[in-house]
Formats: sequence, structure tokens, C-alpha cells
Amino acid sequence: MMKSELTLVLPCYNPPSGWADIVLEGYKEIQSYVDYPVELIIVNDGSTQHIEASIVHKLQNQIPLFKFISYPANRGKGFALRKGMKEVQTQTVIYTDIDFPYTSESLLSMLRELQSGTEIAIGVKNKTYYKNVPFVRVLISKILRKLIGFSLSIPITDTQCGLKGFHQKGKEVFLGTTIDRYLFDLEFVYNSFRQKPPLSIRPISITLKPGVKFRRINAKILWTELRNFLKILKRNYE
Repeated sequence: MMKSELTLVLPCYNPPSGWADIVLEGYKEIQSYVDYPVELIIVNDGSTQHIEASIVHKLQNQIPLFKFISYPANRGKGFALRKGMKEVQTQTVIYTDIDFPYTSESLLSMLRELQSGTEIAIGVKNKTYYKNVPFVRVLISKILRKLIGFSLSIPITDTQCGLKGFHQKGKEVFLGTTIDRYLFDLEFVYNSFRQKPPLSIRPISITLKPGVKFRRINAKILWTELRNFLKILKRNYE
């Protein structure tokens, strides 16, 4: 049986057409960097389109260590990632999005940082990141960063980048999160900095690929996430 040291976990909800080819390309780039088989776990978070059995079989046939987890109701990215993390047996895990929106160098920089011994690597947006991001997303991101900087005592305010990696202790922190949607990233970063004894945590500058498409942000979800932010804020003063 092949043994891996690295697992990639990808949450998936109504992915774009042709997503399997994108996944294979991103996977092969990472695989070419290491001399052991990389495990890939995809978590289907209640998708209603583009998840045909033939596509899953295509990935199974081309990726030696592959797991596909699926459930019928959409629960959110945080929930999906915790579901996938429970299946991880390797020393190192990295999660990103199904469309591999960040450059290969961004992902490899994270992997190199983890290989150097850092326990948790957190992707943070570089100066060019917002050039092609919709205005509403830019506004929400910057407001959230201001709120975090003003009210939470953590050194990293850019918590929402969808590229993060960690070893076993970081995985334990991640599995302790409870938020299912947008702010699970903030909860994870916040909890990571509160660990005793402290964990080694490093920000990794990441770059967005050109042409990445963003989903619309649901106003109802924003209201829910405001309540989640207040819950995290309450913990900060306990």
C-alpha cells in the first residue's frame, strides 16, 4: 500500500464545468514537487450540478490516493473541510478551493514552509490580489480586516484566504472549529493563536491566478456571519 505524507483537501459545491481537469492540473503540479504520492480528498458539499459519477471515476483512475466524500445537503465550506479533515492520516494537510484559484508558487511556498517545521501556514493576500476581485468582496474583506485588527488580539487580520496548511496540532485546532460557513477561517486562525503552549504560525503571501471567478455573497449568510463574529468576539473577552 502506498504511503503519503501530504493530503490536499478540496471542498466542492456546484463546481464549474470542467472542474476535474482543473483539479488534475493542480494536483499534478504539487505531485511533481514531492517524491511520494499525494493524497487528494474532495468533499462534495451537497452539490446539485456537475458531479457526475463519470467525473469522479476519472479522478479515481488518475489519482492513486483519492477519496470522494459526499452528502446531500449543502452545509457550508467549514463543515465540508472538517468532514474531510477527519479522514486525513498524513503528517501534513493543505486545503484550497476546487478551482485551484492561487498560483502554483503560492501553494508550493506554503508546502516549503510546512516542510521547514512551521506548524500552521496561513495564506495572506499580496498587494496585487484585489486587482480583479469584485468590489463588494473587496469591501467586505477590508471591513472584516479592520474589525479584526480593532477588536481581536491576533497578529494576522487577513484570515479569509482559502489556502492554509498545517501539521497534526493544527489539524486538531481546525477540527475544534464550529462555524460552518464564511467565518470558519477566522475562527481557526483565532483559535490557533490562543493555543497554549503557542504554535508556530507563519503568514504566506499568495497570488491569485488571472481570470478567477467569484460567487455572489448571499446577504442572509452575511447576517449569520455577523452573529458568528460576535460569538468569536465574546470569546476574546472571556
